[in-house]
Amino acid sequence: MLTIRREEPDDAEAIARVHIHGWQAGYAGIMPDEVLGRLNPRAWAQRRRDLGTADPEHPFTTLVAEADGVLAGFTTFGPYRNNQDRGDLDPAHGELLAIYLEPAHWGSGAGRALLAAARAGLAERGWTDYRLWVLADNARARRFYERAGHSPDGEESAYPVPLHGGQDPVLLRELRYTGRLDG
Repeated sequence: MLTIRREEPDDAEAIARVHIHGWQAGYAGIMPDEVLGRLNPRAWAQRRRDLGTADPEHPFTTLVAEADGVLAGFTTFGPYRNNQDRGDLDPAHGELLAIYLEPAHWGSGAGRALLAAARAGLAERGWTDYRLWVLADNARARRFYERAGHSPDGEESAYPVPLHGGQDPVLLRELRYTGRLDG
């Protein structure tokens, strides 16, 4: 049975594992193998703790999906980040920052349940529209969002992926999608 609940501080390690597994499976062939191979669950868990999204007063909310008591995925949403900067928020629009699942749960309905919960959370905060960013080469994610009624709005960005050894970062093209919450 799938349940959706708000993130708790003790979820940081499990969320970090899901996030990394989602990146490694979902971005294989898109992001450099060097980057995917060096992802560190402890560092990502600490980053989650440092961001403090488990705090109810935080501007972003993270919800987790549990399947039979095991964390299967998560979503994070809140106000729109101008230039994807958490320090420059635009309260006129909502944003879906993330949906990640353990790859074993892809196609299980958990992603749709998390999206529905995020949309409900955005609507509860009064937004009638929201935005999200997706890697242009991530065909699976783009299909997921398009089937759910999202569409690209023409805005693009470059997501910098840092490399080791002083190399210039790899720039991955992102597309901005929009969604409506008012029917």
